[in-house]
Amino acid sequence: PARIWTTAMSHHRLIHCTFPQTLIREPLLYNLGKDFRVVPNIKGATISEEVGKVYLDLEGPEEEIERAIDFLKERGVEIQEVPGGMPTGTPPPAP
Repeated sequence: PARIWTTAMSHHRLIHCTFPQTLIREPLLYNLGKDFRVVPNIKGATISEEVGKVYLDLEGPEEEIERAIDFLKERGVEIQEVPGGMPTGTPPPAP
């Protein structure tokens, strides 16, 4: 069944994720959209064989965004909040 929430309840949060080598090939972002009421939107990424660095915008109810971030942290992803929005013209730091 489709998951629906109203726009009024929808929030955005931009985070910077660092995925260790052991998690690069896991479908964690797919799982966010499947298991939580959030829409993950990749805003920028740098991926190598050793590490993945991703600017990720999460949209959804605030409590679901929190749950999704906790899920990523529990799996071993480093999370940093990005206040003020996406840095312009700046890709994620190279691995």
